[in-house]
Amino acid sequence: MLRAAGVGVGDEVIVPAYGNVEVAEAVALAGALPMFADVDPVTYCLDAAAVEAAVTPRTSAVVVVHRFGRPAGIARLHELGQRHGLLVLEQAESQAPYDEIAQRRERAAYLDARLRGVRTPDSGDGHTYQQYVVRVPGNGRPDRDAFARALRGRGVECRVPVKTPLHRLPEFRRFVSLPQTELAADETLALPVDASLTKRDMQRIVSACNALGGLLQPAF
Repeated sequence: MLRAAGVGVGDEVIVPAYGNVEVAEAVALAGALPMFADVDPVTYCLDAAAVEAAVTPRTSAVVVVHRFGRPAGIARLHELGQRHGLLVLEQAESQAPYDEIAQRRERAAYLDARLRGVRTPDSGDGHTYQQYVVRVPGNGRPDRDAFARALRGRGVECRVPVKTPLHRLPEFRRFVSLPQTELAADETLALPVDASLTKRDMQRIVSACNALGGLLQPAF
């Protein structure tokens, strides 16, 4: 799509640093330079104000990635694109069947009501919970990682959704200030919320997480 729109050598394309390396790689393959903007701390998608601050005379496009089943604030980004004459492309997540989404939402609501010591995800804007991503507040990466190891030791599968922001990778290193991206990479953890989980599975997740609450600072 970038090539078809005439994006190429000499152009800059704004992308999120919190996410998949494939997006930045696609920009580079088109001959353009990926530039990184910060994310919204609720949606983990590009923040419109941060995107606007990153616009330069060489900016030709913005690639918006919808994250974890929570859509980006796309209306503001399209309005920004119109004002600056930028192409705004969206990378949507694969959509699960409605009945599976409904079951994920039920499990997410169960976790929302019972988890302590972690910050549960915002449920707004039709969240489909492709991943149920909590924040483990603390003093940075060791706390979240220790929490994850302890959960796995209790039989709960969990994963770090973004281990390294793209602007820290050698091939895309940029000296930019992305405080929300950095914090999200240090604190986020995806807990199981699949439709196949039983009530007993959900109880085990809650028990394991809440038993570790003493490791954490209070959630805000």
